Amino acid sequence: MRVGSVDHDVDVFIAGGGPAGLACAIAAAAQGLQVEVADGMRPPIDKACGEGLLPDTVAALMELGVTLDGTENFPLRGIRFLGDSRDSHATESEALFPNASGRGIRRTLLHHLLLDRATNLGVHFRWDTVVQSIEEGEVHTNRHNSRPRWIIGADGHPSRIRTWAGLEKSSTSARRIGLRQHFAIAPWTDFVEVYWTNHAQAYVTPVSPSEICVAFIATEKFSSIKQALALFPSLHPRLALAPASDNPRGSITLSRRLRKVTSGNIALIGDASGSVDAITGEGLSLCFRQALALASAIKAEDLTQYERAHRKIHRLPHLMSRAMLLMDRSPLIRARALKTLQRKPDLLSHLLQFHLGDAPLRLFGSGGIFASALFFLASG
Repeated sequence: MRVGSVDHDVDVFIAGGGPAGLACAIAAAAQGLQVEVADGMRPPIDKACGEGLLPDTVAALMELGVTLDGTENFPLRGIRFLGDSRDSHATESEALFPNASGRGIRRTLLHHLLLDRATNLGVHFRWDTVVQSIEEGEVHTNRHNSRPRWIIGADGHPSRIRTWAGLEKSSTSARRIGLRQHFAIAPWTDFVEVYWTNHAQAYVTPVSPSEICVAFIATEKFSSIKQALALFPSLHPRLALAPASDNPRGSITLSRRLRKVTSGNIALIGDASGSVDAITGEGLSLCFRQALALASAIKAEDLTQYERAHRKIHRLPHLMSRAMLLMDRSPLIRARALKTLQRKPDLLSHLLQFHLGDAPLRLFGSGGIFASALFFLASG
């Protein structure tokens, strides 16, 4: 193909074959664009995460043409918060998802579904392929060179595409460490359960009728699953004797905002473009919505559209992340907030609707931010 005076051998080159890269490939190919994806690994590509898909994430997947039908997963009705520290009385509150169910699904199975969809749309894949440089619009890898019309960095937190594009200017407000383990045990709930203790959380997500995923997140690295479980006295008895169904996997979770996510014909997506702490459960939803927005901008040949959409997509998750991390950093705020949510279950329902985009942000009124904050701080 030829654009202006430059020959291009592909419309869109994507560095990174994880969920963000595959979602972008799907969205771009669905626009009729020729897409190539390169990754240094081979599928399925796994990553430590909570493996719970909130209803808005499931909706974004459907917009990409990906359904979970026929794949092992587990329907989720809502979110449950549990205060779980040895020095305080247990507190518990829950809220149902407002309009649709969420799903728990193994990360590798989700990757397989995305890969199948991209392959069916004609996306070309180059596995075991590492991008080594970008020079004068040409992408150099360890296996071939390519001159694409658009270059997409979907290569995660330590993005080399971001560095080469001069897009490193950012602010990081939180950095924590995660550890994931699957257990071969029948789920005891159809909620995502979030256990809170000092400077750590445990996220329990059913992913099949016979397996659960537990993701531990903390400010300090866990030495083992046994040490992580010991921090949660309510969760420990359920899992102390449950057999692990795989090896534990660790990861880093960041709250980072980039000043810009595009430069020339280069755009960033997923964790390469900034991220919110895993406490929000919105990582996959962000990259799926980014993919749809980026594909539209590429089709229009106007990446400023994507810059605007990216800022809008990240605004609410960053706000929720900061609010929830206050509970992580302050035992007093966490204890008061959990007690408040226990006494006022409608408040958690409203916050969940707001988090999922099903309710508007209100500053005033009984469910507004100011009233909620004052109630948290005044509760004893």
